Amino acid sequence: MAPHAADDAQVEQPASPVRTTARTIPEIKKSVAGLTQSASFPAPLEYSGSLDAYESFDVTNVIGREYSKLQLSEILKDDAKVRDLAITVSQRGVVFFRNQDINIEDQKILGQKLGELTGKPSTSKLHKHALSNSKRGISVDENGKLDDEVSVISSDQNRKYYKGRYFNSKRPASEGWHADITFERIPSDYAILKIVKTPDDVGGDTLWASGYEAFDRLSPVWQRFAEGLTATHYQPNFNKVAAEHGLELIEDDRGAPENKGNDFTASHPVVRTNPVTGWKSLFAAGHQVHAGWIDNVTETESEVIKEYFNRLIHENHDLQVRFKWNKNDLAIWDNRSVYHTATNDYEGKRQGNRVVSLGEKPFYNPASKSRREALAGL
Repeated sequence: MAPHAADDAQVEQPASPVRTTARTIPEIKKSVAGLTQSASFPAPLEYSGSLDAYESFDVTNVIGREYSKLQLSEILKDDAKVRDLAITVSQRGVVFFRNQDINIEDQKILGQKLGELTGKPSTSKLHKHALSNSKRGISVDENGKLDDEVSVISSDQNRKYYKGRYFNSKRPASEGWHADITFERIPSDYAILKIVKTPDDVGGDTLWASGYEAFDRLSPVWQRFAEGLTATHYQPNFNKVAAEHGLELIEDDRGAPENKGNDFTASHPVVRTNPVTGWKSLFAAGHQVHAGWIDNVTETESEVIKEYFNRLIHENHDLQVRFKWNKNDLAIWDNRSVYHTATNDYEGKRQGNRVVSLGEKPFYNPASKSRREALAGL
């Protein structure tokens, strides 16, 4: 999401829940075997070419594509084109569209169709954010509509609930990298953000980084090591903010039956296979594991591993892409394979509507390839 909402705010962390303790080698091998047994992994999907007629360009070699003139409202009812759009987003990580006329209801329809047309489970719907939902009273359109399936990205709300991360902050901007809602047991596949208000004093860009390329930056030894790991993603801020401000959280069925409760923890593979592309992505870096940990290692080892993974994202600007928003611009990204962060360099008001689709339970397929291997035909 673009400015930091509830799932990205960096605040003082409360005590963590009980960590997974180190286990014996046979126990770890058994756990990894359970993750990697490959009975029926989905086959990667093929792009049909239905969007080739629309003007577009790749923003960098590694990540990002922009369609200069395409209106998403024009292709919403064409399933072949929506399916190809989802495949393109998964391959390029994030795709940009300028000056979109799509309304919030159609944005929700598109968010759900992107996953449905690429094979997500029937039980996975649109995410209902535990904190950034209709209970905050911010409308999603000019008619005052409130909607739990839309997270309003509001600089005013973020500044109220999360301090120390905004204009003139002394904290490193690189702390903000994350993928959306990975603390859920069924996390996001696609997210769509449309910015409806840009700050008068400019600023507020968003950056995305490729988890595919981050995995490819690892040495073969580290790749094999990472493939055998899981990590616990943990978000303590919701309960903290709710207690401080007297807010009610959504605790039941946040878009999938598995996403309930207020512990906001989930263990996922450190290397995740994207079912649409079949490519491996580094999935356990950034803010989603800031308060979490790498499973089955010591606390010191966990912090070392997390710090190295973070450096791959923070310090390699050639796996990043930066987008400057104008009013009504829209971005779609694949949360399984990219990280993103806001640039909090503005004093004015910034607001957008984000629709987050839920996908599959994260998995690692040992037969999957890295992005570089796949593109090289290896």
